[in-house]
Amino acid sequence: MRTLKLLWQLTLPSLLRQPAAAAAGLRRDPAPSVWSYRYQRLMLTPFYRRLIRIGIPLGIMALATLLWLSSEANRATLAATVEHLKDKVQQRPEFMITSVEVTGADRALAAAIGEIARLDLPVSSFDLDLDALRGTVTALTAVRSAELRVHPGGRLEVQVIQRVPVAVWRYADGLRLIDAEGVMTGMITERADRSDLPLIAGDGAKDAIDEALALFAAAAPIAPRVRGLVRMGERRWDMVLDGDARILLPTEGAVPALERVIALHRAQEMLDRDVSIVDMRLEDRPTIRVNPPALAMLRAAAVPGTSSPAAPILEEN
Repeated sequence: MRTLKLLWQLTLPSLLRQPAAAAAGLRRDPAPSVWSYRYQRLMLTPFYRRLIRIGIPLGIMALATLLWLSSEANRATLAATVEHLKDKVQQRPEFMITSVEVTGADRALAAAIGEIARLDLPVSSFDLDLDALRGTVTALTAVRSAELRVHPGGRLEVQVIQRVPVAVWRYADGLRLIDAEGVMTGMITERADRSDLPLIAGDGAKDAIDEALALFAAAAPIAPRVRGLVRMGERRWDMVLDGDARILLPTEGAVPALERVIALHRAQEMLDRDVSIVDMRLEDRPTIRVNPPALAMLRAAAVPGTSSPAAPILEEN
């Protein structure tokens, strides 16, 4: 009996102390549950954190957009709205071209450029294809190159480098102006329209314009008498003088041959006589063809001892 009483006295205080300690939280376990622990570890991973914060919202927005665009009426409404906003921006005054200015061209070429451009002003710079317009302008034979610039204030500048004609080419269909590269720059109706330019004629004349210009330069001492150059057989030149006299030049070395003729003219005034043809096609056998009245005068004027192989041979016409 005394033993049971002693055990009761020992166990009762411990039973009374256990609920109080649990109520005070002195022995509470701080560790999270298994699922809470896994969630916290997952949220520490950058990929999953961005997926939850950014990827999932974007995916929801994309899905909603696709569902909205699946309707044909919604797509038509969106296209109309975009087109309206585009037109509203492009038709603003600061983007409108109201004038065209052509620089570097004469009046006739400027008028031709304005005719082929055919711009219905005012026009938006967004609706203007500058590359196509540049190609149209450079297609003109009188234009070497062109640059197009849109300036503030609605001004379109067409800056042109114009081809400069250096000769008049008489061809089957009329008189053409050609530049130093043999490119046609325009046409004229009468020779008097460009009497300041030398005249060339014949098939292939424009392809040998460099040699023609060199011959005109060499003929400067007799320039008032030169009427033009005729291309013969697309391989050599004849220089035509006043009075229908001709200097027949060789295929090779045409300029030195012409210089020899001018030297003879300076020494003996050969071209002032009744000469019809000066044939320089054979270097070792130059020939002068004259009319009968002038033949005697030329023979009388010949200096004794000049009958070398290089001396010209006189022929009666």
